[in-house]
Amino acid sequence: MECVFGLVGNDFAVVAADTSAVHSILVHKSNEDKIMILDSHKLIAASGESGDRVQFTEYIQKNVALYQFRNGIPLTTAAAANFTRGELATALRKNPYFVNILLAGYDKETGPSLYYIDYIATLHKVDKGAFGYGSYFSLAMMDRHYHSGMTVEEAIELVDKCIVEIRSRLVVAPPNFVIKIVDKEGAREYAWRESVKDAAVASA
Repeated sequence: MECVFGLVGNDFAVVAADTSAVHSILVHKSNEDKIMILDSHKLIAASGESGDRVQFTEYIQKNVALYQFRNGIPLTTAAAANFTRGELATALRKNPYFVNILLAGYDKETGPSLYYIDYIATLHKVDKGAFGYGSYFSLAMMDRHYHSGMTVEEAIELVDKCIVEIRSRLVVAPPNFVIKIVDKEGAREYAWRESVKDAAVASA
């Protein structure tokens, strides 16, 4: 029951994701970070099969770093999104990745942006987006409350409304969420919203 969503505000983009690692009826852990810091000013939030999600996002992260190492300049957010879409499209005809992505970034020239990329390599630049069962509720809340030029405080308040709605409406709702933000200062973790903590493993 994964939930990944994000939005673009005034000079920043914010992305939130649940932190549950689930297979079948089992919850393996509740502190799995599904939002990777791609580089200094980009975030990639992913949902989908756990193996595909981890492998593909790490593959994109390393290739983005390789491009910057070879050329001395980082990819723009649009270029990183198009590269990601291209790799998904190539894999689609060979060994497809079942992974859906929200890619957020900040560029000096164009400001913040958010890209929606699904598992069949559809790419759209959006102001707000979501994946997973939680998208039914988060998209509804963002349609109702989102407006352009939101401040960080307004955006986080909206993210919290989405989280509350998911927790109260979704029958198997994930308990914990991580929120990350990217702006001119860089990409960073903003906060966690936890209602369950993983129990400490007893030493043998």
